[in-house]
Amino acid sequence: TFLLVFVVMILFRPALSIYINTLSSTESLTISSNRTLVSPGDDFELGFFRTTSSSRWYLGIWYKKLSERTYVWVANRDNPLSNSTGTLKISTMNLVLLGESNKSVWSTNLTRGNERSPVVAELLANGNFVIRDTNKNDASGFLWQSFDYPTDTLLPEMKLGYDLKTRLNRFLTSWRMSDDPSSGNSSYELETRGLPEFYLWSGIFPMHRSGPWNGIRFSGIPDDQKLSYMVYNFTENSEEVAYTFRMTNNSTYSRLTLSFLGDVERLTWNPSLGAWNVFWALPFDSQCDTYKICGPNSYCDVSTSPICNCIQGFIPSNVQQWDQRSWSGGCIRRTPLSCSGDGFTRMKNMKLPETMMAIVDRSIGEKECKKRCLGDCNCTAFANADIRNGGTGCVIWTGLLDDMRNYATDGQDLYVRLAAADLVKKRNANGKIIS
Repeated sequence: TFLLVFVVMILFRPALSIYINTLSSTESLTISSNRTLVSPGDDFELGFFRTTSSSRWYLGIWYKKLSERTYVWVANRDNPLSNSTGTLKISTMNLVLLGESNKSVWSTNLTRGNERSPVVAELLANGNFVIRDTNKNDASGFLWQSFDYPTDTLLPEMKLGYDLKTRLNRFLTSWRMSDDPSSGNSSYELETRGLPEFYLWSGIFPMHRSGPWNGIRFSGIPDDQKLSYMVYNFTENSEEVAYTFRMTNNSTYSRLTLSFLGDVERLTWNPSLGAWNVFWALPFDSQCDTYKICGPNSYCDVSTSPICNCIQGFIPSNVQQWDQRSWSGGCIRRTPLSCSGDGFTRMKNMKLPETMMAIVDRSIGEKECKKRCLGDCNCTAFANADIRNGGTGCVIWTGLLDDMRNYATDGQDLYVRLAAADLVKKRNANGKIIS
């Protein structure tokens, strides 16, 4: 009986799911051996690769089961191996990638005290490549993880944003070209001043702003709706300010990627087509999603012509330029604020203005926020910080209102302060004029 079982196991071994996902301190991965690490569940694979048009070698992680090779992380993106001499090993508690003449081209650069407990490198089921203490299998034993150092892709359970304890900033950086994984010109990074929001950068120039997190989504990404197979989460506390998402259906592959063209894309794998489906992309359109396209104190609306509009109570700062559709100068108040008798115009379905210099108080509601704004002569607008449960929290702007747009649906209410002369006059049931 034993012999029969043994023969069956040998005969059918190729059909069994056999994976090795760990690298011990006595083992190594080399280009010549063609050995890889495979995550539990066979979803991800780690090893050496070359792009189609390059002879240089990289250490990376990709989806194992997909017909289209899709890389999600590259270790030595800016220090490729020039030929097929390459070794990954554990040395003095660090992962080290060695090239010719055993020269280090990449390392995890961990500094540890007098600890001498053995470590192991492991590719986890979610695609996270970690170094951990051999006797600790959970996150408490992680000494380093690839999830803390994204390249161009955010996977489920990864985080974008700040670890305030370690001062670690996690952000995306594009590939240079479609077949060149070196760091490109575009980045997608969380700005934590005011209300946290993401900026898409091309070099030193901001190209798009996500709008702040409103409790459900980022106000400038209305297509990022709640899906049955995906849950979004944004955390802001004393330990971290970070965005993440997770899948409720592990058979569905989804990722957030910053393409080499400078577009942020939400992609979901379509198994029937054998291709990635773009669920949404940033910028959505070439005009209203462009950072500050309409200048200060104005908003963009794709349903109007021209697309840039002054806020009620404001006029173009330069009428001639405005008529020529040069909107960078924005708008100015028709009537200066008097600090007494002022009121508010309600703007619906808005992407909130840039919040970098805004004042945020999450402990008060809309009524107290309005009162606080009226009591501050420098206050120019206010809004709720969170739109859930009827609205909570308070955001106050004290200067120019920049980078706004209007949506047909979604967005949120913004209350802009106006002088009494610029408020819309209405008559009540008794015929009395009210503002």
